[in-house]
Amino acid sequence: MTRLDNLQNKIVSLEDAKRRMGIWRNAGLKVAFTNGCFDILHRGHVTYLTQASELSNRLVVGINTDSSIRRQGKGPNRPINDEVSRMTVLASIGVVDLVVLFDDDTPHTLIKELLPDFVVKGADYDENESDKSSKKYIVGKDIMDAFGGKIVTIPLLDGYSTTSIANKL
Repeated sequence: MTRLDNLQNKIVSLEDAKRRMGIWRNAGLKVAFTNGCFDILHRGHVTYLTQASELSNRLVVGINTDSSIRRQGKGPNRPINDEVSRMTVLASIGVVDLVVLFDDDTPHTLIKELLPDFVVKGADYDENESDKSSKKYIVGKDIMDAFGGKIVTIPLLDGYSTTSIANKL
């Protein structure tokens, strides 16, 4: 198998992600999950993903479709990179084990289907927030609380954001 094959094998459907996670669980491995747009990958993203991967044996990244990003109102020119490009770049990062595309406005259904051991978000979210209408609420907290998974926040690297890079351009 070539390195390109390995990269492409990391980009999977929800059903394939569930199957692979089942194999990992049977082997006693823990899985962390995070999600986002990952539009222009930068040092902050790579640092965040590396720290998220250190929480478990495997890291699964849910990535928003182009249409779900547009529905979020991030701006008329977003996403800058299309979903296939964003998935490919994420899959090329060694600490990322799987990349799963989702079209919902939030990853709630994806988290419910995958049931990871950890849901990871940046520290701009609050792992103790219980008000689902709050911008600091971590989607999937209800699922993790119900089945015994953990919510973890990771400090963000100051000065790095896709918006700031887009504004520079």
